[in-house]
Amino acid sequence: MTIEDDIFFLERVTTFAQLGFSALQIIAIGSEAKHLESGEVLFAAGEMADGGFVIQEGTLKLALPHADPSDPGITVGPGVLLGELALVTETRRPVTATALEPSTVMRITRSLFRKVLEGFPEAAVLMRNRIAEQANEAADELYAVRGLLDQQGRRR
Repeated sequence: MTIEDDIFFLERVTTFAQLGFSALQIIAIGSEAKHLESGEVLFAAGEMADGGFVIQEGTLKLALPHADPSDPGITVGPGVLLGELALVTETRRPVTATALEPSTVMRITRSLFRKVLEGFPEAAVLMRNRIAEQANEAADELYAVRGLLDQQGRRR
């Protein structure tokens, strides 16, 4: 793939869609391609994360730690960003990602992404807004689950 192909590809990834051509150009130039064979583990649950991966080709299985090997987990493919939160803060990988077929991912380190955010403050605002929106959605989902659990507890 050329740098232009990578930029066009990144424009279609939700997290990066609004960052703009110049910011995406820096990400495309500074990222590295990693090729995985079928069955190869990209990262394991519990590992420290130093950035994210965008799947360019192939599919990966995401499995919870200690999951039964027969559990199909979640399958993700091209255009999916794994480790979005790791782009901006220290975190651990919550799942194990394993290639189901020969695959290619674009590795974007936290330091590269931070440089982009520092150089493009408007991109930083967009990212902050996106993370805040996701945090609000997660909180709403937790409140909904709590409400269901409270209802079940009252029925007993």
